[in-house]
Amino acid sequence: MQLIIVSGRSGSGKTIALRALEDLGFYCVDNLPVALLPTLVHTVTGRFENIAISIDVRNLEADIKDLNESLDFLPNEVKAEVLFIDASDEVLIRRYGETRRMHPLSHNQATLADAIATEGKIIEPLAAMATWRLDSSDMSVHELIEQVNERVLGRTQNQLILVLMSFGFKHGLPTTADTVFDARILPNPHWEPELRPFTGLDAPVQHYLSQQPLVTKFIHQTETFISTWLPYFQRSNRSYLTVAIGCTGGQHRSVYIAETLAAMLKDQHPNTRVKHRELDRKKA
Repeated sequence: MQLIIVSGRSGSGKTIALRALEDLGFYCVDNLPVALLPTLVHTVTGRFENIAISIDVRNLEADIKDLNESLDFLPNEVKAEVLFIDASDEVLIRRYGETRRMHPLSHNQATLADAIATEGKIIEPLAAMATWRLDSSDMSVHELIEQVNERVLGRTQNQLILVLMSFGFKHGLPTTADTVFDARILPNPHWEPELRPFTGLDAPVQHYLSQQPLVTKFIHQTETFISTWLPYFQRSNRSYLTVAIGCTGGQHRSVYIAETLAAMLKDQHPNTRVKHRELDRKKA
């Protein structure tokens, strides 16, 4: 039986993640008291293969021993993992402002900022137990659901999912990146007036970059690196690896390189995905 404990600070997206797991066939319980965890597992054993529960500051004492003791009472065949979702303080404050919800610790006239800070201290021991973490600060609801789906499906299939992501450095590093390659040293189609309106998905830009020896060398050496080390990532029981390729704006070079690498790697690794962060944001 697979058990996923979903936790994180309030407003980070725990409820969204739990709904995504429910859509994947998990039996889900929101805000289960920690002491009832062994009872729940024993009750549903034989009826459900996958369970997900959410635990947050409302049902987690400052002493993490309660959770550790509950996990110790679980049957040996239960594989427990902790998904910890978080976001920056600024994002959490903004989300609470947009929804006008009351923070669980906003009692005794505590400010929202104080409540968020206190929650972080209480829940930190659980964060330290995390099997995998997600930072939802820059994610839309759909992106968070997609992250949960891909990670869980990767574990279920026992096959690492390789994501090649293009992005623009001027918009910040992707929070989900495991490895980053910097393509800003390569010839930039942005400075060619006739190419500027296009992206790395368009034939004029693709033709231009394919004729650049430095671009070809960059792609070849990056592909060699990924091909060499990908089996080692798989052996380490990872289910998800994001290789990010960045250029200045995330429109031309990084997009072309991510697409080219995906085409080269898909025969070797069929479970390869391509994401273009900046282009996807324009569509949203």
